[in-house]
Amino acid sequence: MTNQNIDNAYMSRCLQLAALGIEDVAPNPMVGAVIVHDGKIIGEGYHRRYGEAHAEVNAINSVKDKDLLCDSTIYVSLEPCSHYGKTPPCADLLIKHHIPRVVVGMQDPNPLVGGQGIARLRAAGAEVTVGVMEQECRELNKRFLCLQEKHRPYVILKWAQTADGYIDRIRTSANEPVEVISNPITKQLVHKMRAENMAIMVGTNTAILDNPSLRVTHWTGRNPLRVVIDKHDRIPRDYKLFTTTDAETLVLKTYDWQEILHTLAERNIHSLIVEGGRTLLNAIIAEGTWDEAHVEVAPRNLGSGVPCPNLTLPPQPTLNIGGHLIYEFKNTAQI
Repeated sequence: MTNQNIDNAYMSRCLQLAALGIEDVAPNPMVGAVIVHDGKIIGEGYHRRYGEAHAEVNAINSVKDKDLLCDSTIYVSLEPCSHYGKTPPCADLLIKHHIPRVVVGMQDPNPLVGGQGIARLRAAGAEVTVGVMEQECRELNKRFLCLQEKHRPYVILKWAQTADGYIDRIRTSANEPVEVISNPITKQLVHKMRAENMAIMVGTNTAILDNPSLRVTHWTGRNPLRVVIDKHDRIPRDYKLFTTTDAETLVLKTYDWQEILHTLAERNIHSLIVEGGRTLLNAIIAEGTWDEAHVEVAPRNLGSGVPCPNLTLPPQPTLNIGGHLIYEFKNTAQI
């Protein structure tokens, strides 16, 4: 294997480890670290939970013989931090243990770091390689990067529709039951998505007609911040959004999409799922500031009802789950 292939293999392992923190580290990035001595992995770690030890700390702590560190290489998917936050600087820890080579997946865009960790390591005499599997590292932390670089949350649009293009029957009251389109497995995937993102949003009409709790109930993980637009206080205060206390609810009085994104960014929210109805989703699609869309198409027809949002489906779905086709979009205008 070439040196590049070797570096890629160990960085790939870093990404595998980093992804284990997806439900617990937000708004921090997911980071994995691998320590290699004489061609063998002697330590591994990842950032497990927000406010707790970083990946480099956990990897070093896992090494049984610390004397080997001064002759080892550490691979880390994101630049080691150089500032005091909830934990001490990881760059200083690597310097303390005299680790001679550091391979970094990507530079941290956080202005508190922004290359300073790399510079500190090099000033201490370490050989630092930057940019190994950088695109993969960016994809893993697309939510964190969106907040740091674009100063807004990463926006994921989500809905389920029938094969003939309807997301619900026409309903005028919360007493009329919601048309269930997802199957049990795709519903689990929706709740997995909720656990992996920091906020979830619906509009006024969806909140009134569906009375949703917007919590994680078909998966494990923390509940997202519930965001609802209710400009004229129409949503009854005995609804689930206000009576289920294991999740916070933020009520917004504006329909201005950029203002909404700014408000969430000010709260350090790095990701937002929009599960609203046709009106809200169409407004966001038309405005253009969104990143992904996840659309489930069920193998049945309604014949009439609420039309699905205006987004043309690609030729091939990414998944087929019991006949339910899952389509995923990337808004290339936002990349």
